[in-house]
Amino acid sequence: MMGEAPLDTELQDLPTELRWRTWMGRIEAVLFASAKPVSREALQRVVGQGASVDLLIEDIQGELQNRPYELVQVADAWTLRTRAGFAEVIRAAADLGDQGMEFTPYEMTVLATIAYHQPISRAELKEVFGKDINRDLIGRLYAKELIATGPRSPKRGAPYTYVTTQGFLVAFDLQSLRDLPDMEMLEDAGMG
Repeated sequence: MMGEAPLDTELQDLPTELRWRTWMGRIEAVLFASAKPVSREALQRVVGQGASVDLLIEDIQGELQNRPYELVQVADAWTLRTRAGFAEVIRAAADLGDQGMEFTPYEMTVLATIAYHQPISRAELKEVFGKDINRDLIGRLYAKELIATGPRSPKRGAPYTYVTTQGFLVAFDLQSLRDLPDMEMLEDAGMG
């Protein structure tokens, strides 16, 4: 907008304690309003240059300890989410709309295969399953922002690969792919 003053991130006119609380409020407001996890770099744009986003987040997490929601790290970003213990209450009273995250066992198996073997090509998926993977299934996983196109080999004609996304981490409550269950444990439990 024309004539709008730039955001005062330094807040030098405020006492130290009030400045810190204002920065905490800004971070919490950005996270509350965002539909997706917010990177540390984006959060840094609303606080002073010398402010530590990590320390601000720690303080916010401390204040939210007895609240029904929490501030969590997902991949290299942060998000607010309702604590799992409140899921039943929310389902009983809230209009959640169609969140569309229900999967058939086959869809879940394809998604898990991509997660554990990424980057993985369509041909490699075909080898794993013994048949070609339905393009509609891949399209649904793309539409739900659970997978994306991964790296290609630099040689001509190299196939596209599939990888999971930050949306995958959010949907399955993982901070990183290192949080996936160990493949051996799954196999021992008869799930691999």
